Amino acid sequence: MSVTDDLQVRIDTIEESYEFFLAYAAQGVSGDQAAKSSGQVREFLRRSEAALLELADLFQQVVDEQDVEHPERYRTFIDVLRQDANDALAAVQLVSAQKAISSQMIDNLNAMIHVRALLTDVFLIDEIINPRVIAKPPTT
Repeated sequence: MSVTDDLQVRIDTIEESYEFFLAYAAQGVSGDQAAKSSGQVREFLRRSEAALLELADLFQQVVDEQDVEHPERYRTFIDVLRQDANDALAAVQLVSAQKAISSQMIDNLNAMIHVRALLTDVFLIDEIINPRVIAKPPTT
């Protein structure tokens, strides 16, 4: 697997986990029910944790492999990405350490500014490595 493919898999995992967390938060799981039903949410937390590890380093490798203009601008952003990924990772690990994971806990995780910052970082990176082609209106 190429470095770009590895980065894309991690981005997809982070985005999929966030979507799962939104659905889990909406279920209203709490108390004993949270302790019994947290298996799937734990798997998404584990996958998120793995995806966050070395995320910034992978993006740096992708940048290094390409002949980009203004590489210093990428390095500055990669520093931001590294901090955001580390902050989000700390929150994911804290939630993973709990005996029961309620919907409210996951809702609070989703709402954290650290997670939101990471998501917007990931959305930006995804657009950089996979630019979308916007269809031009037909000329008449």
